[in-house]
Amino acid sequence: MHGLNLHHLRYFRAVAHDGNLTRAAERMNLSQSALSVQIRRLEEFLGHALFERRGRRLVLTEAGRIALDHADAIHAAGEELIGTLRETGRSRQALRVGALATLSRNFQAAFLRPVLGRADVEVILRSASQAELMRGLGTLALDVALMTRPPQPDAAMPVVAHRLAEQQASLVGTPTRRIEGARLADLLAAHPMILPTPESGLRPELDALFARLGIRPQIAAEVDDMAMIRLMAREDAGLAVVPPIVVRDELASGRLVELSRLPGIAESFYAVTPERRFPHPLLPLLLEFRAEAAQDATA
Repeated sequence: MHGLNLHHLRYFRAVAHDGNLTRAAERMNLSQSALSVQIRRLEEFLGHALFERRGRRLVLTEAGRIALDHADAIHAAGEELIGTLRETGRSRQALRVGALATLSRNFQAAFLRPVLGRADVEVILRSASQAELMRGLGTLALDVALMTRPPQPDAAMPVVAHRLAEQQASLVGTPTRRIEGARLADLLAAHPMILPTPESGLRPELDALFARLGIRPQIAAEVDDMAMIRLMAREDAGLAVVPPIVVRDELASGRLVELSRLPGIAESFYAVTPERRFPHPLLPLLLEFRAEAAQDATA
């Protein structure tokens, strides 16, 4: 194989997207053995294994994920050339980002700000549970995952947890719930509460605060989604416990007000990345941005 053969990239792309050699061979009207030979030739030319077998599925290796990004870009460029022949396109680099479904949208936007709007970057953003995010990192379907707590160490899935920021939680509500001179204990006892669920990183510290103050809160709602907590606070369902970045726009407009900071109760923000020989080239830019992201989170 004296040069990169586009047919080999086409075969590789089909197997990569299907995850199954037999089905890909059937779709391309090839025998399984012939398709397997083509994939091996591409691997020999590139000097890296592109797949590893997990059960009945073929899963991309780190080199395979990089090769697929380029194969998809080459395929898209060919489609554009054939379809338009009118203007020169610009190559775009995919950045696959996962985030906890409950994570502040404002924080996600602050983290991604350095690459948003760039003509050469396509941001693919997925919301999921922490377990789903970890699976995405393990298969290299995600380049980075945003979480509120670092994952447990796992030798089979080495990752790096970059701590971006920490923000003290606040008690927020509509202006009508403000009581001049009221102490924190008075506010917690007098109003219904919109609380994060017991699974939240904030909740154990919050329950401990209630216990120290001798308060049995009147719970209006327990919500696992910060965006929904924000909406319920706007609808005046009660006082909400949130990091201020979650309701930054409402605080700025005066629709909600910060009634009190909650001592010792804080939300942390992490960017979790897989350990890779070939890290995504945009990650250093995002991780260097942590200082500004932290400033936004604590403003």
